[in-house]
Amino acid sequence: MRETNTAIIKAYDVRGLVPDEWDGADAYRIGAAFADLVEAPAIAVARDMRESSPGLVSAFADGVRDRGTEVIDAGLGSTDYLYFVSGSLGVPGAMFTASHNPAAYNGIKFCRAGAVPVGEHTGLDFIGSALRTGAPVVSVSPRGGYREVDLLEDYARHLRSLVGLDRIRPLTVVVDAGNGMAGLTVPLVLDHPGLDIIPMYFELDGTFPHHEADPMKPANTADLRARVVAEGADLGLAFDGDADRCFVVDERGRAVSPSALIALIAARELARVPGAAVVHNLITSTSAVEVIREAGGTPVRSRVGHSFVKALMAEHDAVFGGEHSGHYYFRDFWFADTGMLAALHVLAALGSERRPLSALLAEYDRYVSSGEINVRTSRPELALKAVEEAFAGSGAGIDRLDGLTVTLDDGAWFNLRASNTEPVLRVNVEAPAPDRAEALTGRVLAAIESAA
Repeated sequence: MRETNTAIIKAYDVRGLVPDEWDGADAYRIGAAFADLVEAPAIAVARDMRESSPGLVSAFADGVRDRGTEVIDAGLGSTDYLYFVSGSLGVPGAMFTASHNPAAYNGIKFCRAGAVPVGEHTGLDFIGSALRTGAPVVSVSPRGGYREVDLLEDYARHLRSLVGLDRIRPLTVVVDAGNGMAGLTVPLVLDHPGLDIIPMYFELDGTFPHHEADPMKPANTADLRARVVAEGADLGLAFDGDADRCFVVDERGRAVSPSALIALIAARELARVPGAAVVHNLITSTSAVEVIREAGGTPVRSRVGHSFVKALMAEHDAVFGGEHSGHYYFRDFWFADTGMLAALHVLAALGSERRPLSALLAEYDRYVSSGEINVRTSRPELALKAVEEAFAGSGAGIDRLDGLTVTLDDGAWFNLRASNTEPVLRVNVEAPAPDRAEALTGRVLAAIESAA
C-alpha cells in the first residue's frame, strides 16, 4: 500500500499525480478532514472534465458524509462556478481540478462559505495534519445527505448582470477552450447577439488532445493566434483547464499582457467605485500600479496565489484584484477570481469604441517584460542566494515577500520564486526598454546557472 503523501498539500490547494501521489483513499480522508475543519451543515462540490475527477469526488463525498455533513453536488463546472455556488448558497466548497496541469494530475481548491479562501495557514495545514497522522475516520450518525444541483444558468446570469454588453458594437471573438471547462461555460455566459463566437476545442476532454490547457505557454495559444488573424476577428480568448483564468489575443494575433488587462479592468472598476483599493501580486507590471494610482485607487501588493490575494482583498475591501498569471478577482464576486468576468470587461471596453484592441491597450502596456521563464532546479534556495549575492551592494532594493524581488535604480526589477506546483524556479523580469530587459534577464539567468 502506498504511504500517504502530504506533499500534495500545496500553499493554496491540493495537487498531485493520480494515482501515484494520491487516490480515492486520500480523497476520502481529505473530505472528512475538510468537514471537520469547516463544521458546516453542508459542503458543495464541483469538478472539471478530468478522467479521475468523478472517482475522487465520490470518495471525497463519502468522507464528508461519514462526518455527518451533507454534500451538495453541483456537477461539472469551472472553478469560478464553484465559487458562485459557495457564495450564492452560503456553503463551503471544494473544486476538483488540477487547472493547467497535464492530464495525469488532479487536485482540490477549497473555500469556506461565501467563497472565502482556504490556504496554507487557514485550513490546508489542518488537512495536511489529518493526512499525516493517519487516524481512522470516525463515522457519525446520522450520515450526511446528498443532493444534486445545477446552477450553471444562475451563474451565467449573475456574471452578465455585473458587466452590461447591451450597447457594444458587433464583435467577432475566437475562443479556445483547450478542451476544458470553458467549453461548457462560454456558450452560456457569452450568449449575446452582439458577439459572434468562433469556438475552438470546446469538446470536454481531460486528455487535452490538442494542447495543454495552459495559455501562459505561448505554444498553447499558437492555434488561437493564427485563427484570430485568419478570421479577421476582433480578439481571441483562451481559458485554462478549469476556466478560472482568461488570456487575451489582440486583432493582430499577439498575446496581451495580463498586467495590461489588470490595468484596464482596474481603471473601469475605479471609475465605478472611486478611491477603492486594488490588489495586485508582486509580479504585476509597474504599468498596472501606475494606472491604479492615476485612477485614484490604492494599490496593495500581494504574494502570488489566489488565497493570498483574496485575503488581502477582504482585508482592504478592494474592488478588484489581479495576478500576472491571468487570475482576476472581484468584490462583486465574493472577492473570488473569475476569468469569465474579466473577459466580459474586455468585451465591454472594446465594444464601446471603434479602436482595435491593440490601440485600446497601448496606454496600459508601458514597460518590457521577459514573460515568465521557468528554470528547473533541485536547489532553489541556493539559486536565490546566488542571485541575491550577485546584486548585493549595487544599491538595489531587495525584499522577500515572495521569493526574491530586486528593484534597480532605473525602475527595472525582477522576481525569482519557487513554484508551488512544479520543480522549477520562476523568473520574471521587467525594464523600461527591450535591451535593458534582455541584459537583466541574461544576468539573472547566469547567476542561477552559477549556483547549479
